[in-house]
Formats: sequence, structure tokens, C-alpha cells
Amino acid sequence: MAATLTYLEKLVRETDKAESEVMTLAFQTGLRQLWREHVLGHYLRGKIARDEAIETVGIDWVELAERQHEAMMEDLAWALGE
Repeated sequence: MAATLTYLEKLVRETDKAESEVMTLAFQTGLRQLWREHVLGHYLRGKIARDEAIETVGIDWVELAERQHEAMMEDLAWALGE
């Protein structure tokens, strides 16, 4: 909690924005991130099509999620000795 308050105080000071504005931006940013993770999770589990994921979050995020998923699967296969 102390680190969060430090970040907030520093952002307020260094951006010359009101604390309420910084908090609003942080909330909006966090909500967008959560939504993006939700959509990409659905895509990687096959619940939505790739085209829908691209339309919702953008091709860059979809391609990044695909690369990360592939790397994770390779690591898992290596760990299991496959």
C-alpha cells in the first residue's frame, strides 16, 4: 500500500495533475488492461475466434499473446521431458 501511495504522490507531483485525475487515469488504464487480458484469455482457450480477438484488442496484442503462449507451451513440454 505504501508503494502505491508513493507512486500516486510522485505522479501527481511530476505530471502537475490533480490526484483525482491521476486516480481516474489509473482506474481507466487498469480496466483496459483487465479487459484485454480477459479477451486474450478467451481467445487462447478457444472461446472466441482470432478475428474477434484482433477486432477487440488489436493484432499486436493477439500476436504477443500467441508468442507468449507458444513459449510457455515449449517450456512446459521441456519440463515434462516431451
